[in-house]
Parts: sequence; C-alpha cells; structure tokens
Amino acid sequence: MKFNLKLFRKWCRLIHRDLSYFFAGMLLIYAVSGLVMNHRDRINPHFSLTTHQYQLKEAIPAQKEIDKKYVLHLLERHDEQLNYTKHYFPKQGVMKVFLKGGSNYTLDMNTGSVVYESVKRRPILGAMTKLHYNPGKWWTVFADVFAVAILVITLTGIFLVRGNKGLWGRGGIELAIGLLIPLSFLLFF
Repeated sequence: MKFNLKLFRKWCRLIHRDLSYFFAGMLLIYAVSGLVMNHRDRINPHFSLTTHQYQLKEAIPAQKEIDKKYVLHLLERHDEQLNYTKHYFPKQGVMKVFLKGGSNYTLDMNTGSVVYESVKRRPILGAMTKLHYNPGKWWTVFADVFAVAILVITLTGIFLVRGNKGLWGRGGIELAIGLLIPLSFLLFF
C-alpha cells in the first residue's frame, strides 16, 4: 500500500481544525491565567486590595464609649456593616475593625484618620488560575486529554503547509528556533 500524502494532509487539516476549535476556549483560559500567574508579584489573581484613606468629619466619642452600634454606623459608608466581625483597640486612641472576607477598618481616634482596606475576590480570574493547580480528579482527566490534543494539534499543524514555507523550508527553521529557545533557557539559565 502506497502512502497517500494528499490524503494525509487532508486528515491533518480536518483534525487540526476541529481540535483547535474544540480546545480554543481552554487555550484562551490557560493563556490569560498563565500571564497573570507569571506576574503574581504585581497582581493577585485571587483578590483585589483597595485602600481608602480619609478624615472623619464627625466628632469621635471617647474610646470607652465606642460600642458595636457606633462601629456599625462607621461601616455604613462602605456598606460593610453586615460583614462586621469584631473591633478592638490595639493601642490607646486606635481602633481596628475586622470584617468578613479579610477587609479591615482602622481609625486613629486622635486625628480622625481612617484607613479602610477592602479585599474583594476576583471570581473569574481566580477561578481561571485555579485550573493551573489541578483542582480535582476529573480535571486531571480533562487536562490530560487537553495535553494530548495540543500535541495532536501541533503535529498536524506542522504538516499543513507545503513547499518552502512548510516543514522543509521556513516553517522548519521557525520550528527549530521555537525548540531552541526554551531548551536554551533550561540548559543555561
């Protein structure tokens, strides 16, 4: 039986196209979350932290007169009164309020200076980066299928273009360079 190159390329094109469309969403998710994970020193993929500093305009009662009701009144400005956990005074004239979810509120009672740190979960980006940490058994199966599909997409893609732009021309040179760059990083850096 003679090898039919034309039929081989046809099947490569079909497989490459269909697997590419099927896994394009996963590629996009991994690409975006991978970029974020590469820059974790500048962006937290799971939470966003916002700091608000301002001066209270109202009179502040004495420390011994501050109760939960007054603290909840202060938290209304940030719509955090339902997230109140507790408050305490780490030192004279400073009140710290802990809120559910990691946010906190600090009041300097002598100056009226407030620092409110709001911690919010990043629902989409956080979930996307969680996939990199292999969240479960079924995800492992899907990730393995995805990895094999990426190999098939890559190998079928190599044979799609013919002539001097294909594997035996410019495409082959680009393939070699694309292999040499990560290999040189592994070997020399």
